[in-house]
Amino acid sequence: MEWLQQLVNGISLGSIYALIALGYTMVYGIIKLINFAHGDVFMLGAFIGFYAIARWDMGFFPALIISMVVCAIIGVIIERVAYKRLRNATRIAALITAIGVSLLIEYTVIFFRGASPEAYPGVLPNKSISILGANISTQSIFILGVTIVLMILLQFIVHKTKIGKAMRAVSHDADAARLMGINVDNTISATFAIGSALAGAAGVIFGVYYTKIDPLMGVLPGLKAFVAAVLGGIGSIPGAMVGGLVLGVVETVVSALGYSLWRDAAAFVILILILILKPSGIFGKNAREKV
Repeated sequence: MEWLQQLVNGISLGSIYALIALGYTMVYGIIKLINFAHGDVFMLGAFIGFYAIARWDMGFFPALIISMVVCAIIGVIIERVAYKRLRNATRIAALITAIGVSLLIEYTVIFFRGASPEAYPGVLPNKSISILGANISTQSIFILGVTIVLMILLQFIVHKTKIGKAMRAVSHDADAARLMGINVDNTISATFAIGSALAGAAGVIFGVYYTKIDPLMGVLPGLKAFVAAVLGGIGSIPGAMVGGLVLGVVETVVSALGYSLWRDAAAFVILILILILKPSGIFGKNAREKV
């Protein structure tokens, strides 16, 4: 029953990757930009949650909501200051800017608080429940529940609300959406806000689950979430969810087989294989590039 335990751990980890991957995939779906600063918004979310819990004695949910709201505002600021001017610039200019924003966020945090890691306070009860002979922590189940609720909420926003309809229209054809009276700039800002809020939530959940956070913690989960987005088909919201879960389970299985040193490499092996065998990803469509 060790495998059931590992599967739950893998799905918990994968759901964190999925929350971060959703931000990558939403932004790419609308403005074809790989926002490499997204992993650092995840890191900021973890620190905002940490200070809310440790300094202001908040519970898990108030800390989660504050982190999501502040990260949403940060996401909009990043988009308005760094990316808005580059709408018609070359892809490489936007990509280099994204990497620059990423480094700026990391080293600004290090400048103000130092590079030392922090231990997340235990805010959730962590008991073990025996299911089919496997000891599964209540924390894993709780985290999984929170991420599923957030993903359902995202699907509701995208498919049932006015801003969601606008996002899908801009993603399909920004010029036609503009002609139909949709404010494209506001829609792009809303996409950054929603994606960044999910990354902030992932940061708090990651902190509670792994207990250690530091200013450079966003780099590797950010890259792995990017792999998850590519695996699922970048630009596809269900793809990001499935890609994140698959990646989390694969990493946990690699660790369970005794190759824990290879778990990070497994993500990038998957990236190479998916780019060779099916570049459009699991849910992606092969789109012709107009020249």
